[in-house]
Amino acid sequence: MIDSSDLDFDRRHLWHPYTSLADPLPVYPVESASGCRLRLADGRELVDGMASWWCAIHGYNIPELNRAATDQLAKMSHVMFGGLTHEPAIELGRRLVEITPDGLDRVFLADSGSVSVEVAMKMAVQYQHALGRSRTTFLTLRGGYHGDTTGPMSVCDPVTGMHQLFAGFLPRHEFYDRPPGGFTAAVDAEYISGLEGFFATHADRAAAFIVEPVVQGAGGMHFYNPAYLRVFRELCDRHGLLLIFDEIASGFGRTGKLFVGGDAGAMPDVMTVGKGLTGGYLTLAATLCTSEVADTIGRGEAGVMMHGPTFMANPLACAVAVASIDLLMSQDWKANIARIADSLTLHLRPAAQSDRVKEVRVLGAIGVVEMRDPVDVASFQAHCVGRGVWIRPFGRLVYLMPPYVISEDDLELLCLTVVKYVLALQPENDP
Repeated sequence: MIDSSDLDFDRRHLWHPYTSLADPLPVYPVESASGCRLRLADGRELVDGMASWWCAIHGYNIPELNRAATDQLAKMSHVMFGGLTHEPAIELGRRLVEITPDGLDRVFLADSGSVSVEVAMKMAVQYQHALGRSRTTFLTLRGGYHGDTTGPMSVCDPVTGMHQLFAGFLPRHEFYDRPPGGFTAAVDAEYISGLEGFFATHADRAAAFIVEPVVQGAGGMHFYNPAYLRVFRELCDRHGLLLIFDEIASGFGRTGKLFVGGDAGAMPDVMTVGKGLTGGYLTLAATLCTSEVADTIGRGEAGVMMHGPTFMANPLACAVAVASIDLLMSQDWKANIARIADSLTLHLRPAAQSDRVKEVRVLGAIGVVEMRDPVDVASFQAHCVGRGVWIRPFGRLVYLMPPYVISEDDLELLCLTVVKYVLALQPENDP
C-alpha cells in the first residue's frame, strides 16, 4: 500500500516523463488495473482514456496475456539473441510477417518504439552506403514525432516539437510542411508541386523519407488524406530514397485499419511498430523491411545490420506479443474501432461550441479536442480524477485513445468529462 512517505519519496527522487523535479506535477498512486479501469491507492477507480499512452489496446489484467507471461516465465525470462534464438521470437516474427503489408518480410525486434526508429534510420543509411551512395540525411514532415532518443529526435518537428533545446546537438535534416486539411480533405495539387520541388532540392543527400502515415501522433495529433502516401511512394521511387512508415502509434488497428500504409496502397520499404504490440504489458517494438533492403545491407561493407540491443527479442515480451496479436485477430476489432469512432464523434461534438476550442477531430479510436491555448495539466487532471476518469493532455491537446474494449457508458463518461471542462472555461476565469 502506497502511503504519504512513499509519495514524498516519489516527489523528491523520481523523474516522471516531461516533468520537473524542482516543481513536479501531482501524481496519483495506482494499486491495480483491470479491464478499462485503474484502481487508486485510496480505492477510487478511474476509467482510462489513454490506454497508457496508447499501448494497452485490450485493457488491463487480461487472462490470455497473463497466461502467456506466466507460462514463459516458467521457461525463461530472457536469453541473449546473439547466436541464439527461441520459439517466442520465431512465432512473433511469423505473426508480424503475416499481418503487416505484403513484402515486409524481414523483422528486427527492438527494445522500444524509439529504438525501432533508430534501427529504421540506420537501415536506410546502411542501404544507401551499400549502393555506394553517401546519403546520410533524412527528409520528413513538420508536425511529426518519432521518439525521444537521438535519431528519432532529429526527425521530430524542430520548431513545434518537444526537442528544440537539443537543436545544436542533433543532426540536421530537411523538413517540409505536413499535408493540408484533414483526413477527408481533397488532395492539394499545389502542395504536391511544392513537395516535388523539396525532393528535387534535397533528395541527392537523403537516405530516406520518414513519416507517420495519416496520423501524426505526439507532434500534434494531425490527420491527413491517405492519398498523399502514394505521392510519397512515387517521389521516393523517383529519387532513390527509402520510404519509412512510423506506425508505432497508428498500428494494430487504432485508426480503423490494421496498418495505415499498406491499406492506402503505398508500400513502405521499412516500417516500425510498437505501442500495442504487447498490449501494454512489456516494452517491445519491431522494425520490418523488405527483402531487397535486407539483402542490399547484407552485401554492403559491414555485411551485417549494425545494431544489437542487450534485450533484443526478449522472450517474455515476445511471448506476450504473440498472445496480444492472437487476441486482437480473434476479435471483431474493426467493429470495435468503428463503434468508438461513432461515439467519440457524437459525444465530443459539443466541445466545438467553445470559443476556446480550435477544432474537434476524430479518426478511428482517436478523439482530439485542440484548444487555442495550452491546457493547465494539473487543473485538468484534478477535474478528471474528481469525475472518475484518467486523461493526460499535452500542449494544446486534450485527446482520447482508449482501449478497444471500452464500454459505451465509459466512453461517454470520458467525453462528457472533456466537454464539461472545455465549456466551463471562460476567457477571464479559468477553473
